[in-house]
Amino acid sequence: MIKNFNELFAELKAKGICKKMIAAWGVDSHTIEAASLASDQGFVKVTLVGDRDLIAKVCDECRIDIAKFEIVDIKDELKAVAEAVRMVHDGEGDVLMKGLCSTDKFLRAILNKEVGLLPPKGLLSHVGVIENPNYHKLIFITDMAVIPAPDFRQKVKMAGFVTGVARSFGIAMPKIAFIAASEQMLDSMPACIEGAMLAKMCDRGQIKAIGDGPLALDVAIDEESVQIKKLTSPVAGDADCLLFPNIESANVFWKTNSKLAVGVRQAGFLVGTKVPCILASRADSVDVKLNSIASAVMSVK
Repeated sequence: MIKNFNELFAELKAKGICKKMIAAWGVDSHTIEAASLASDQGFVKVTLVGDRDLIAKVCDECRIDIAKFEIVDIKDELKAVAEAVRMVHDGEGDVLMKGLCSTDKFLRAILNKEVGLLPPKGLLSHVGVIENPNYHKLIFITDMAVIPAPDFRQKVKMAGFVTGVARSFGIAMPKIAFIAASEQMLDSMPACIEGAMLAKMCDRGQIKAIGDGPLALDVAIDEESVQIKKLTSPVAGDADCLLFPNIESANVFWKTNSKLAVGVRQAGFLVGTKVPCILASRADSVDVKLNSIASAVMSVK
């Protein structure tokens, strides 16, 4: 089981995994630097789709050998994004990465019905991976970027997505916590009711994971809280995956980790698509983007 990002990089190297990654409008320094580092470590071969002049300028400023990249020279941002998605759709890439383009343009291309990457009647979601020095292993969370208020059927699919990513990291039977404001069964809180239903689906094998819910965040990830509250659970205090009830709660958890917890490292990418699609913010650090590339590569089916 991979417990941190350094172990992830080591595992990719040990297994000799190398995938083709295509960066849509990959013309900014953070995207190019992260792609360069991933290429140097050997787990990707990179194609940058975008303005070659801008790419060359960044490579020169960052002292990166431009020859390590294949470049598809397209001067227009929207056309570059569309071409990157088309290339992945046609099997020319195993991973798609968002560069400097806006999120709406990136998602619009992914959702294109003719050459996009979402299967018919599919669900587009997002999985985040967090390495926090205060927790004993990686935490996989969903969904803090795409689905504002998932209904029950969407939560079932999201549970499958996040546990699937966890399995790709070597966790044979992931432990998933269905997060609510309380671990008590409160009929006034829909998240509690749905958490219990999702947990029962895990018990019945309808979701391939060890699940429990509703669980408040403290008992999901803190053994001391479990002992104090005298809670008996196969998941509490040792969760691998956290499924949040809505985008606000997941997003706050993600950003609290990134801004207030020292030593945290993160990764994230879209799931439910034909291939993993890295939806990093334009403001994300090189480290976050490198971790995201590695995580996406590890999850390629």
